[in-house]
Amino acid sequence: MNRTLWLIIGIISIVGGIFAFFNPLSATLAAEQLAGFIFLLVGVLQFIALFRAHSTTGKVLAAIGGVLGVLIGIELLQDPLQGILTLTMVIAILFMATGIVRVVVAFGLRRTVAFVPILLSGLLAIILAIMIFTSYPQSATYILGILLAVELISNGISLIMYSRIQPFSVGRI
Repeated sequence: MNRTLWLIIGIISIVGGIFAFFNPLSATLAAEQLAGFIFLLVGVLQFIALFRAHSTTGKVLAAIGGVLGVLIGIELLQDPLQGILTLTMVIAILFMATGIVRVVVAFGLRRTVAFVPILLSGLLAIILAIMIFTSYPQSATYILGILLAVELISNGISLIMYSRIQPFSVGRI
C-alpha cells in the first residue's frame, strides 16, 4: 500500500474515534457485539483446528477452546447489556492487575530511567480501575466506547505518521 491509502485509513480511524467519543453508548454496544462475533469466530476456528490436531491433548484443548469461544460469543450476542457489564468488569480487573504488576516491576527498576514511566503507567492503570469499580455499573454504559475511541484515534495518528514515511507512488492507491 502506498502513503495515500495509509493516510486515508488513518483519517477514517480518527473520524471513527471522534464519533465513538461523542457517542460512547453506541460505541460500547458496537465493541461488545464485535467481541461477541470474534469469540464466536474463534470458537468455530478452534473446532476446525480440532480436526487438524494430531495429539489427544491438542484435540482436547481445541474442543475446550471451541466450546468456550462459541458459548461466550453466543452469550455476548444474545444479551448485549449483560455482555457490556461483564466486559467492563473484566477490563477493570485487567487494569488493576496490570497496574499492580507494573508498580511491582517499577520498584525493581528503581535506579533506571524506566522507573518513573513504568511506575506512572502502573499507577494510572490502578486509578482507571478504581474509577471504573467505583462508578460500576454506570461506567459500563460508556467505558468500552471511550476505550474504543482512544484506540481508534491513536491508531489513526499512528497510521498518518506511518503514511508520511512511505514512498510516494503516482497513479496507484
